[in-house]
Amino acid sequence: MGRLAAGWGVVGVVGLLSMAIYRLGAVTLESLQFEYQWYHWCLLGANVAFMCYAEGYRGFQRSFSPRFAARARHMRSHPTLVRVVLAPLFCIGYFETTRRRLVSVYLLTIGIVALVITFHQISQPWRGIMDAGVVFGLFWGLVSLLWCSFIALGEADYPYSPELPV
Repeated sequence: MGRLAAGWGVVGVVGLLSMAIYRLGAVTLESLQFEYQWYHWCLLGANVAFMCYAEGYRGFQRSFSPRFAARARHMRSHPTLVRVVLAPLFCIGYFETTRRRLVSVYLLTIGIVALVITFHQISQPWRGIMDAGVVFGLFWGLVSLLWCSFIALGEADYPYSPELPV
């Protein structure tokens, strides 16, 4: 049961990230139908570089992905009915985590929802330019999540904490 739960956690979040990449990628490609000026290209390059670093590297690779994989690994060894059913949410950290992590996960979720609502108000090509950075950051995050999960679920030792409550 634990292996199934860990797999469900990973596949569920991979599906969520993949869907976001697909949808935002379509908006980005749509923006390319506009004639970009030099300042559009400059903003696009700067935004992609910033989001790869901030979202992909710092957010996912250094923080979220190792913790996510540690939680999937923990769930594999310690499945419960709630964890199995809500495996993607458990792996993300929406419950059974430290108070600090719980607050940060919920605040980050609120911030992401606010950004999505705000970005929907921006017209093209600006929205596509901004979404391009998110697509690259999410793709980096998806790769790092898969890599960390592969290591955590396949190796004998995984040095990251699942940040469970004390």
